[in-house]
Amino acid sequence: MNRQATLFTILEPINLEKRVQGGEATTDVILSAAVGGNAEMFAEVAELHLPIGGHVADVTYGKGVFWQNIPKGHYSLQFSDIDAKVARDFNHDVAVRNNIDCRQLPFENSWLDGLVLDPPYMEGLFRRDTEHLAGSGTHSAFRDSYSSGQATPALEGEPKWHDAVTDLYIKAGREAYRVLKPGGVLITKCQDEVSANQQRLTHVEIISAYESLGFYTKDLFVLVRPNRPGISRLKTQIHARKNHSHFLVFQKIKHKISNIIHLEPSPLAIMESSSTNKSLLKIPLAGFVTLTNEAIKPAC
Repeated sequence: MNRQATLFTILEPINLEKRVQGGEATTDVILSAAVGGNAEMFAEVAELHLPIGGHVADVTYGKGVFWQNIPKGHYSLQFSDIDAKVARDFNHDVAVRNNIDCRQLPFENSWLDGLVLDPPYMEGLFRRDTEHLAGSGTHSAFRDSYSSGQATPALEGEPKWHDAVTDLYIKAGREAYRVLKPGGVLITKCQDEVSANQQRLTHVEIISAYESLGFYTKDLFVLVRPNRPGISRLKTQIHARKNHSHFLVFQKIKHKISNIIHLEPSPLAIMESSSTNKSLLKIPLAGFVTLTNEAIKPAC
């Protein structure tokens, strides 16, 4: 009898209260799309994804528009560019290093908590004749921010037109993977474009390439320009005029989820390829015409 009483005393009472979920109802959240400018959207991207106090490098600083709304002291900052437009960011009291190529950075392996990449994403800025460079007229501000005004040298075997844009992003992404710590964040800005009358979805190319490097695609933001773009010489419109760009957020972490889908060629595609004496394996994928599987492996 005493033993039975002892067994009952060590049992804890069952909690029959209903579990209450935490959090609160609100609409005060960071959204994935907005109409506005780079400074406003980048401030929200940074708030959500860059760790306060972390080592962060903007390796394509330009004129520093991204950092206009970032409070001083939030991050330990490194600014650089291959053709720096200014010598110093006075809002953050940080020097801007010149002649630093985003594809070959002066940082040790696994050193940065965050990296910001915003290279020229208009194929017209990679042309081999200054008279044919894009960015005249209403696009002069874009050209002033993203280009040195110099033609791109014609090198044997190097990609051109839009493929030169993709090639730059891929090489810079591989370097970013090298210098970021495990868990580090890469924020890159890009815009889709029509090149040689062909639709090129740059953000899709970048996501595919960066995931093959080992990055996890953590977030995507769409920035819509507040004014309507103009066209100086329109004959017949074939594609919708681009009036939005993307901020893509990647993280250097191990993950099992991928946005890359591999499909086997259909029998019809194989037959059509054979009838034209072309091998499917020889058809270059958009954005990878100069890169082999070896070239897009992680650097570390």
